[in-house]
Amino acid sequence: MTSVLYDVPGPRAKRRNILYTIVFLLAFGLVAWWVIQSLADKNQLEWAKWKPFFTDSRAWSTYLWPGLKNTLIAAALAMVIALPLGAFFGIARLSEHWWVRGAGGTVVEFFRAIPVLILMLFANAAYAEFTDVSPDNRPLYAVVTGLVLYNAAVLAEVVRAGILSLPRGQTDAAKAIGMRKGQTMTNVLLPQAVTAMLPALVSQLVVIVKDTALGGAVLGFAELLASVRPMSANYGANTIACFTVVAVIFVVLNFALTTFASWLERRLRRGRKSTGAVVGVDAVAQLSTPGEPMEPGGPGAAGGASKDDRPRS
Repeated sequence: MTSVLYDVPGPRAKRRNILYTIVFLLAFGLVAWWVIQSLADKNQLEWAKWKPFFTDSRAWSTYLWPGLKNTLIAAALAMVIALPLGAFFGIARLSEHWWVRGAGGTVVEFFRAIPVLILMLFANAAYAEFTDVSPDNRPLYAVVTGLVLYNAAVLAEVVRAGILSLPRGQTDAAKAIGMRKGQTMTNVLLPQAVTAMLPALVSQLVVIVKDTALGGAVLGFAELLASVRPMSANYGANTIACFTVVAVIFVVLNFALTTFASWLERRLRRGRKSTGAVVGVDAVAQLSTPGEPMEPGGPGAAGGASKDDRPRS
């Protein structure tokens, strides 16, 4: 018995899969036991190290909440700026003018090839050398600038690939009814490509949220991960507990972003399934007769006049 995608396993294959599953679970259980035992031997599972996150509000109000707020601010600013900038360069790479296409491709390939951390360091040095941005705000500016430059280049390729994935007939149909290039892009291609691009876009937005931690590690940006060091120093060297709580917060943030994107994708796909008016046989015959334009709601159109309402000879 076969399926469209794979052969249904037989009795021997089923027994082998069950054996592999048992072996994997045993290996996973041994590794988990070793990790827990190692943490217990180092006194990292003592309640005193985890207690501040459940009983002391200062651990949240002094360290975690301010760091989370800065992470969200930097990520939101980078998303808001990088999305339209990436769409602009992605469309530029599809231009029929070689100089527009070449300039857009050069910018995209240049910033996509440079690590985001180097872009943050260059941006921080540039703000210190050529602007009057205060040292307190400079890390935020540098982190946002680096995230925007790198992720806009990546999003430009996502946009370009999403538009190129559409059938050629969409563009030809738009040209046939007299739409200009800009109208074809904004009214026909982009709305359809958004649904196809959404998984890749969400994946890149998750990368933006995580990459804010680079600013805390190198530039002293007071984001969520940077709160671990002072918090661990003030609560008895509970480094493992601090990292675990911060990791859980990042997981919750990214899971919420992915869940919202999945809901939005389902909603967009449901909206695409609605159909327009159905043209009847009489309407097709009328359209094929030159010099006789079809009136709205005329015979043959869906929802038009019924048999009893049609004029009798």
